[in-house]
Amino acid sequence: MENAYTRHEKDAIDKFEKEGYTDRFRYESGVLINLETSKKYKPKDLTILKEIRYEGMSNPDDLSILYILETNDGAKGTFLMAYGPSADTETATFFKDVPDENYHR
Repeated sequence: MENAYTRHEKDAIDKFEKEGYTDRFRYESGVLINLETSKKYKPKDLTILKEIRYEGMSNPDDLSILYILETNDGAKGTFLMAYGPSADTETATFFKDVPDENYHR
């Protein structure tokens, strides 16, 4: 059975915000930045609790991935990025550098 958050990114973000994953992040120059606190995180500072991949409803080439994450200092939030042909390679590399033991998919 399909989960309610597997069809649309917004549904998943809303669901996880209700569970306390309210922090928002931005990637810039090799670090993930908490938009609320401006604290910067390296890949080793993150735990990825879930990753959800999406394919565009009208264009299957519109690919995105939503990360549900927690930082080493307890911040909990989401990060949405494109992947596939339109992916930003620096951001994709950043998430590939998160240690395997920090992934709880």
